Amino acid sequence: MSGLSDSVYEFRLPDVGEGLEEAEIVQWKVSVGQEIQANQLLVEIESSKSLVELPSPFAGTVLELLVPEGKVVKVGTPIIRISLRESAPTDVVALNTERTEMLVGSGPRTDEGRRRDRRQRNYRGDTPAITPAITPAITPDFIPASSTGTLNVGTAGLAKPLVRKLARELGVDLTALIGSGPEGSVTRDDVRSAAESISTEIVDESISTGKRTEESRESRTAIRGVQRAMAEAMVASAFTAPHVTEFITVDVSASMQLLERLRTQSEFAGIRLSPLTLLARAMCVAARRTPQVNSFWDEGSQEIVTKHYVNLGIATATERGLLVPNIKDADQLSFKELARSIAELVDVARAGRTEPGQMMGGTMSITNIGVFGIDAGTPILPPGESAIVALGAVVQRPWVVGGEIVVREVTTLALSFDHRLVDGAQGSKFLADIALILHEPAHIAWV
Repeated sequence: MSGLSDSVYEFRLPDVGEGLEEAEIVQWKVSVGQEIQANQLLVEIESSKSLVELPSPFAGTVLELLVPEGKVVKVGTPIIRISLRESAPTDVVALNTERTEMLVGSGPRTDEGRRRDRRQRNYRGDTPAITPAITPAITPDFIPASSTGTLNVGTAGLAKPLVRKLARELGVDLTALIGSGPEGSVTRDDVRSAAESISTEIVDESISTGKRTEESRESRTAIRGVQRAMAEAMVASAFTAPHVTEFITVDVSASMQLLERLRTQSEFAGIRLSPLTLLARAMCVAARRTPQVNSFWDEGSQEIVTKHYVNLGIATATERGLLVPNIKDADQLSFKELARSIAELVDVARAGRTEPGQMMGGTMSITNIGVFGIDAGTPILPPGESAIVALGAVVQRPWVVGGEIVVREVTTLALSFDHRLVDGAQGSKFLADIALILHEPAHIAWV
């Protein structure tokens, strides 16, 4: 009970999984003086990997919010003080307190979510994928209007957590907006429009005075959460694993024709298919012939650990930064299951609902730079992985076929690998196998 009286409890920031050390207080769900129930959501926090909503382990009255929104605090830091209801026995309070971590991020799950959980229980990686469920942070709630504990229940106060986060990043006051969404809720477009208006005012002022304002000269963004974690991981990887990158340009006309045929089949109705989907399947197949590309350098035991499964990471650009969640046992999935899993993984990541377990245990990854119109690049390995493939844009180019120049669909693949684990011959063989599959997809089954 943190040394306080039996009727007052200090809720401390818990470790919600994966050895969390700190998190940002994103949004308080309660206010001072508010009566709360057991399991009622208290606060939304952001770790380096996910957004999590923390519930209260018991009922009572909020006495004090100890940490302001936007501040990053260490695990174990008291964040809220609550007066317990007199009717709550001490032993019940203690029991509920012990259950806090079990309740963290709890929320409704779909049947599809249960299917993914089953796969995680069968995960054969180094780190058990037993993680808290992250509540989809997409339900509207209200913004505190003042420090008096009252809530702004006007339509301008309705906003989803990701919208509120965007507003904070762009310096937009949500309470001053009139929402255009359902029931008057504030949308991302509303926030962006307001931010553009602010920028326009600054520019107009600088034009009228002939001088730059401080706001127009430079801007600063705090490095935290996913962005900081990504930066630290990339630096660690770049200066730990000796990277080698190889390139191959390949005619993928047959693969593009295959995609068109598959899209017309009823069993793929509603499933997003793309060159990335084909590449994912090709990598899983090619890894069987060159298992060294799916291994891990264990510095502690001085061993090379070859993984006989593929947890395939999909690099995804989100509003929180670059995430690389992975599909467990991707090599065991049918092409249809793999396509559906990729689409789900990307949708969840972009919605800010990636679970910590999805970020752990990856063995090799894909980054699709082609969606930005980029032909090729030198990707950096995610820490702990030995191979990553960058998929360039698929474009029409003149190509020599049978001694004649014809127009073909062409792309460039770039493979970066850890030279401690994979030598040049092995890396070249793996990349050539992928290229062959994409050039002549009839080599493997796709249904």
